[in-house]
Amino acid sequence: MRSLGDFDVAEEAVQDSLVAALEHWPRDGIPTNPGAWLMTTARRKGIDRLRRETRYREKVAQLEETAMPTSSSSMPDERLELIFTCCHPALAREAQLALTLRSVAGLTTAEIARAFLQSEATIAQRLVRAKRKIVDAKIPFRVPEGHELPDRVSEVLAVLYLMFNEGYLATGARGAMDRDLASEAEWLTSLLARLMPDEPEVLGLLALMRFNLARADARFDADGELVLLRDQDRAKWDRRKIDETFLLVGRFLRMRSPGAYQLQALIAGAHADAKSWETTRWPEILRSYDSLLMYGDTPVVRLNRAIALWHVDGPTAALADVDALAAELSGYHLFHATRAELFRALGRTADARAADEQALELTENPAERALLARRLARRSR
Repeated sequence: MRSLGDFDVAEEAVQDSLVAALEHWPRDGIPTNPGAWLMTTARRKGIDRLRRETRYREKVAQLEETAMPTSSSSMPDERLELIFTCCHPALAREAQLALTLRSVAGLTTAEIARAFLQSEATIAQRLVRAKRKIVDAKIPFRVPEGHELPDRVSEVLAVLYLMFNEGYLATGARGAMDRDLASEAEWLTSLLARLMPDEPEVLGLLALMRFNLARADARFDADGELVLLRDQDRAKWDRRKIDETFLLVGRFLRMRSPGAYQLQALIAGAHADAKSWETTRWPEILRSYDSLLMYGDTPVVRLNRAIALWHVDGPTAALADVDALAAELSGYHLFHATRAELFRALGRTADARAADEQALELTENPAERALLARRLARRSR
């Protein structure tokens, strides 16, 4: 992207280089430095594409004069630069998020559409317009100067958050959990934390990610089946990582500048700190959700709050709050799965089964589908 200055040409060049690798590597062997091989090949493919354009001479001359990087050691920073490029204020916020998830995280259009609860066609059009805007407006490929960072960080954090969620709660072909994608999001957030060590929301997002990753080994059983939080073997949680993450929490709490990511980190921390499901501090979690609503009163936050309310005031109160979200979340599988849990707590088994069946129809996550299928099979016996 830095060399070509055009998202479409850059993406096509990279894809061409991957095709070339699939053709050559099985025959010639994997090169010593696969990344450099792909970069060199992509660059050559990009030049070939530009040569086919009517106004190519100036771009080709610029490319041929640009020195190739000698190693891939700068790649992490370049990915951060690409995130800031995609999150330029000249782009609409929805376009910023979609473009970064596509270009940096490598999510498909379908995966991005699911993350936004929108159609693939809408996301595809958004991506096309965003890439054209970057080229037409000559948006620079760089991390902003220090004084520019505060105005740009919220969009960057939103992208990293969605990137992590797609990896941690992976959909479709990614399987139950794409640990590489989730870990990459955490790592990029840690780079941002080094860049902005006094930004509490950056620390909050980093803490949220690390609390969740600390229990990754307990999320699946020996057969690869999803294990819900309440049923997880907490001995498998990484207590050292949890303790280290609470140091991050202490840092952002001392800054006394609360925000949405910090509150979510506090919720995740309350779960991580509980030695058992029964000792979870639900009133504390409910208070955090109440505060979170002030930063973003969304249907999904209210759905999660209802789960905490269940454990404080009972399933009847929680079900009333969940049912109030029907118009906005009827196409969201976790809405129906939550209703099923509440129906079971109230002894309404037929309603619970119907809700689970709706949830099963709406999710593509293999582990979640298996969990719902097992639940339905048990209830039919």
